[in-house]
Amino acid sequence: MYFCVNYEDMETLINRITINPEICHGKPTIRNMRYPVELILDLLSSGMTVSEIIEDYPALEEEDISACLAFASRLIRVKSIHKIVA
Repeated sequence: MYFCVNYEDMETLINRITINPEICHGKPTIRNMRYPVELILDLLSSGMTVSEIIEDYPALEEEDISACLAFASRLIRVKSIHKIVA
């Protein structure tokens, strides 16, 4: 499965990601459930497919997986890198 979302879709997806200090120590999770974004990204990077993840975690939806990828994509966007001399 390939993920290709436009900007508006990405905003909708990212709204599925929640940060709540009472859940998973404030790590980003999916819809205030105890599924950290980090877990989903690790599962995908290990080679699991979206359908395998959903089979193992039936409370999740395809859009949740897409939201994790959209969230990660947002986090790694860097405008510029500067060397800091201490």
